[in-house]
Amino acid sequence: MNLRLIAVGKIREPYVAAAVADFRARLERYGGFEEREVAASSGRDPARAMREESARILAALVPGEPFWLLDRAGTSLTSIELSDRLQRVAHDDGATRLTLAIGGAFGVDSALVARADFVWSLSSLTFLHEWARAIVVEQLYRATKIARNEPYHH
Repeated sequence: MNLRLIAVGKIREPYVAAAVADFRARLERYGGFEEREVAASSGRDPARAMREESARILAALVPGEPFWLLDRAGTSLTSIELSDRLQRVAHDDGATRLTLAIGGAFGVDSALVARADFVWSLSSLTFLHEWARAIVVEQLYRATKIARNEPYHH
């Protein structure tokens, strides 16, 4: 199954960009992995930013394609549970691609939450936006390795 990650904003820190690039390259060896950045909203109005950024993510989604949203209010998973859930999407649901999205600094609009097939929480902690992206890509790689019974997980 191909994976696509939509994220609000660009990665600014070189060390985070290097980590994401490393895990992106590792993931690409196992199938398609695509990243798409949508523009962050300017200004400091949280409600407006959530609406605008969520609309950009919604516009990038393909109708009928499974979609997971990252949000700290979502369901926490262990790495093994993530691997199992990804396998179910691919095998049981027959999906050829899964899109995941990381919202902006203020969160996401309720319309985006309503569109999500699953809302995944990395933690109840708040992470820097860039770090959350690196963690997601690493966990997708780890889940792929778990699914294939290949070393890396431990």
